[in-house]
Amino acid sequence: MDLDVFVSAHRAEWDRLDTLLRRQRRLTGPEVDELVVLYQRTATHLSLIQSSAPDPQLTGRLTQLVARARSAVTGARRASWRDATRFLTHGFPAAVYRSRHWWVPTALLSIALAAVIGWWIGTHPEVQSSIAAPSELRDLTRPGGEYETYYSSHPAASFAAQVWTNNAQAAAMCLVLGAFLCLPVIWILFQNMLNLGVGIGLMSSADRLDTFLGLVIPHGLLELTAVFVAAGTGLRLGWTLIAPGPRTRRTAMAEEGRAALGMAIGLALVLLISGAIEGFVTPSGLPTWARIGIGIAAEAAFLVYVYVLGGRAAREGETGDVEEHERSATVPTAA
Repeated sequence: MDLDVFVSAHRAEWDRLDTLLRRQRRLTGPEVDELVVLYQRTATHLSLIQSSAPDPQLTGRLTQLVARARSAVTGARRASWRDATRFLTHGFPAAVYRSRHWWVPTALLSIALAAVIGWWIGTHPEVQSSIAAPSELRDLTRPGGEYETYYSSHPAASFAAQVWTNNAQAAAMCLVLGAFLCLPVIWILFQNMLNLGVGIGLMSSADRLDTFLGLVIPHGLLELTAVFVAAGTGLRLGWTLIAPGPRTRRTAMAEEGRAALGMAIGLALVLLISGAIEGFVTPSGLPTWARIGIGIAAEAAFLVYVYVLGGRAAREGETGDVEEHERSATVPTAA
C-alpha cells in the first residue's frame, strides 16, 4: 500500500471526524449518522495501516481519533451503586465459584502440606533445634509466650489494618504473578503453609496445640480461604497462558485477567473481615468456643455466599468479567 496516496485519499474524512468531535453544540441527527460512519471508516483505516504500512506518527493520530470517536458514539458511563451491588451479588461470587475446581484442591493440598510439616517438626527434636535455640523455642511456646501475645501486642484497630494490608498484598501477588507460569504462586503458597506448619509443630511439641488452634481458627479459616482462592485463581490464570483452549491466548488472558482483577477487589473485602476478626476477636477475652464459633460462622457465610449466590449467577452466564459493552471494541478489518 502506498501510504502517501492512502493518506491523501482519506485525510478529508479524518479531518471531518475531528471537526465533528470538537463541536461544542449538540450534533444534529445527520451529523450523528455521519460521525458513526466516519468512526467506522477511520477504525478500518487504522487497522489497514497497522497491518500493511505501520507509521508511528499516523498510527498514533488515528488511534487517538478512533478512541475519541468511540467515546462519543458509545457515551461516557459512570460507575454507580448498582454496579457495586451487581459486582458483590453476581460478578465476584460467580468468579470465585467458577474457580472452585482450582482453589478447592489448592486448599486441600495446602492444608495437608501444613499438617505434614507440623507433624514432622513436632516429632523430630533435631528439626526443632535447627529452627531456634531451646530457650527461644520456650519463649515462643510457653503460656503467655510470643505465639499468644502476638495477637494482642498492638492496639486492635492498627493490628487489624496491618494484617489486612499484608494479607491483601499476598492475595494480590498470587493473582498477578499467576501469569508467570504459576511458579511464583506455588512459592508464595508454600511459604504460608511453612509458617503455619512450623507453628503447629512447635506448639504440638509443647503440648499446647489446642491453644494454638484456638488462636488461629477464628480468623484463619476465612483468611486462608481467601488466600487459597487467590492462589487457585492465579494458578488458573497461569494455566490459561499455557492452554487457552478454544479462545485465542490473547482473548483468554484478557477475559481471565479482568475477572482476576475483580476478584482482587472482592478478596480485599473478605480479608478486611478476617483482619477485623484477627484484630478484635482473636485476642479478646471471649471463651475459646465463642471465638472459634465466630470464625466458623464467617467461613460458613462465605461458602454459602459463593456456592449459592455465585453458583446461581454462574449458571445464568455470569463470569466475573466486565459487561460486554465495557470491553475493548473489536476493530473491523475489512474495508
